[in-house]
Amino acid sequence: MSAPLDHDALLRYSRHLTLPQVGVKGQERLASARVLLVGAGGLGSPAALYLAAAGVGTLAVVDGDAVELSNLQRQILHGNDDVGRPKVDSALDRLQDVNPLVHVRTIPERLHAGNATGLISDVDLVIDGSDNFPTRYLINDACVFAGRPYVYGAILRFEGQVSVFGAEGGPCYRCLFHEPPPPDLVPSCADAGVLGVLPGIIGSLQALEAVKLLLGIGDPLVGRLLLFDGIGATFREIGLRRDPDCPVCGDHPTVTELIDYEAFCGVEPTAHAFDVGVRDFAEEWRGGGVQLVDVREAGELAVSSIEGAMHIPLGELPRRLGELESARPIVVVCHTGVRSARATEMLRAAGFARARNLAGGIDAWSREVDPTVPRY
Repeated sequence: MSAPLDHDALLRYSRHLTLPQVGVKGQERLASARVLLVGAGGLGSPAALYLAAAGVGTLAVVDGDAVELSNLQRQILHGNDDVGRPKVDSALDRLQDVNPLVHVRTIPERLHAGNATGLISDVDLVIDGSDNFPTRYLINDACVFAGRPYVYGAILRFEGQVSVFGAEGGPCYRCLFHEPPPPDLVPSCADAGVLGVLPGIIGSLQALEAVKLLLGIGDPLVGRLLLFDGIGATFREIGLRRDPDCPVCGDHPTVTELIDYEAFCGVEPTAHAFDVGVRDFAEEWRGGGVQLVDVREAGELAVSSIEGAMHIPLGELPRRLGELESARPIVVVCHTGVRSARATEMLRAAGFARARNLAGGIDAWSREVDPTVPRY
């Protein structure tokens, strides 16, 4: 049980105290709550800021990344002076400035099967600020095993979604997504982009759901997936049910301990069979005779390009194969090598036996070969 609110706390939380659903008892309940925030990035930033401002007593922040300049368009926990610092360190400084009454615990590593059980068992709920499927499945399974709610959020381009998984009687993440999609089918935010304000909207909704769960008020998004379309400024809702055949939360679960989630999601860091490194390709490119095909979108091409490349967006590739010479070697490039790997497989299946993927994409080209090519 937390100590009674002192004079400064009463003043700080005065707008909460006048709410019948919160009041002094509710604010004291928030002060004794413990929340684990997985990721101090786009979603984690607004969620952490609002939970700290709301007076959640302990915020544990787990993130193994450092702040990069490209983060600042949306990750509002961090500023220019934080570039290069561990995200948990800049998050600690910012959150303590927002509310020194909140205890911020920093874990400067990624969430993994070795630490997830201990971290999640020590809190009341988990907020998912991750951006990849292995971490989402890991959070889900560990939350179900520990009996902790999991406030889910995801964003891409102009769209986002929020739900609460793992709550008593409700579905878990695996009830919605039984199996992960192939890793090259769903683009990341780095490849597809994300509007900077979108994670502010979705992360704030996650903070709202967390506060409701901690206070035991309202109607949390248990059994409901809330979808937001930023372009149309519309919300819609999909009803979800617990799947009795779910391998984790079903009536007869088959997954009863944490597994290798990288392997489960098929994203082990193994080289593509038809990869070519940027340094090796640079020698070929200088020698001529190679077709370089850029499968990024037009907006990306306007930011940076490799002079002499042919531009065919990935979505147009199947109907534009006739523009390529099957007898010549082809190298495919995208931003980081994910879309180009998929394009390479498409080309080889279509009879372009000499097609290869530029490993690391134009980002690696800029870092290792030609630093005059802008990074994004």
